[in-house]
Amino acid sequence: MINKKVKSLKIAIALPGLHRVIRGAEVALESIAFELAKMEGLEITLFGSGYPKENHSYHFIHIDNTPREKFESWLKFPIFRSEYAYEEFTFFLNLQNKYQPKDFDLTVACSYPFINWLFTNKGGKNKPPHVFITQNGDYPACHNRKEYRFFQCDGLVCTNPEYYARNKDQWFSTLIPNGVNPDIFTPASTDRSQFNLPDDVPIVLMVSALIPSKRVTEGIKAVSQLENVHLVVCGDGSERDKVLSLGKEKMRDRFHLLQLSHSQMPDIYRMADVFLHLSLDEPFGIVYLEALSNGLPIITHKNLTSEWILENTSFLINTENEEEIVSTIKKVLASSNNIDLINQRINLVKERFSWSKISKEYLQFFKEVIVRNRK
Repeated sequence: MINKKVKSLKIAIALPGLHRVIRGAEVALESIAFELAKMEGLEITLFGSGYPKENHSYHFIHIDNTPREKFESWLKFPIFRSEYAYEEFTFFLNLQNKYQPKDFDLTVACSYPFINWLFTNKGGKNKPPHVFITQNGDYPACHNRKEYRFFQCDGLVCTNPEYYARNKDQWFSTLIPNGVNPDIFTPASTDRSQFNLPDDVPIVLMVSALIPSKRVTEGIKAVSQLENVHLVVCGDGSERDKVLSLGKEKMRDRFHLLQLSHSQMPDIYRMADVFLHLSLDEPFGIVYLEALSNGLPIITHKNLTSEWILENTSFLINTENEEEIVSTIKKVLASSNNIDLINQRINLVKERFSWSKISKEYLQFFKEVIVRNRK
C-alpha cells in the first residue's frame, strides 16, 4: 500500500513589528502562528522586521524596515497619516521582493494600506485569498473614502462584537477574540526589587502604548490624587516625553515608566494590586487577558466590548469622569482579596481565551475562506 503525502496548507502572516517589538498586534499574530505551527498539515511563515527565534516551529523571514519612531516628527497626510504608515511603507518596499504568491494558500495581515494592497493584488487571478484581522481597528473595512475605498479581503476576523455587527453584511466575517497563554500569565510570588519598586505600597499598573488614544496622562492625573499609591506604566510611543514629564511633575518618585521584554511581563502583573486601562475604544485589549489571567482587578471604560470580554469580573466605569476613576481605585485597594473572584477571573481566561483554543477557531475560518475562494 502506497502512502500518499497530504499537501500542507501554507499560510503567510506579515506585520512590520513581528519578532522586534512587544505590542498587542504583534503578540497576537505571533501567538496564533506559534499555535498553528504545532498542528499537523500546516506550514506557517511570518514576515517581520525582527529575526528568527529558537523553539519556534514556524518559518520566519526577516524584512528590513525603518521603525515608526523615526517618523514621529514627519509631515502627516493621506496616505501617510501617521508614523505607522511610514513604517509599513518601508516594510512593504522590501516585502514585495520576498513574498511570492505561488508559495502560499492564504495570506494574513492586520495593517493597512500597503501590506493589504500587496496581498490582494500581487499574483493577479492566481493570488491566494487574504484574511484581514481587526487588531488595530476596523476603519479600513467599514469606510469607503480616500485610500480606504481600495481595501479588499476575502475574510475578515473581527476581534470584538461591535466590529462584527458593523462589517458582517459587507465582508465574509467571523468573530474571534484575542487570547493569552494562561500557563505563562499566572499568579505567583515575585520580587518587586527587580523593577526597583518598593514592597510596602499599593501599585496601580498601566500597560499601554504611549499614544493619545490610550489616555495614559489621564491615568497619571487620577492616581496622583491617591496618597502613597504608586503608578507603574509599561510601554512606549510618541507621547513618551509628555508621559514622563507629567508623571514626575504630579507624582515624583511614585511614578515609574518602564520598557520591558516579553519575558518580564508576567512578573510586572504579579507585583501589581490594580490594573488600569483608560482607552475609550479598544479593538480588543490583550492586556485585559494578561491581567485577568493573573487574577488582577481591572478598572476600565464601560462599553460593549469591555463587557463582552470581562463579563462580571471587573470594574467597568465612565473613565471620562476623573472622580469616578479615583473613587473606584480607592474602593478596589480598600477591599480585601476575594479568592473566589480571583479564581473566577483566572477560569474565565482558561475557558474562553487561551491561545490554544483561539488558534483552532482561526484555522476553521481560514479553511472556510480557502474553500469559499475556490468556488
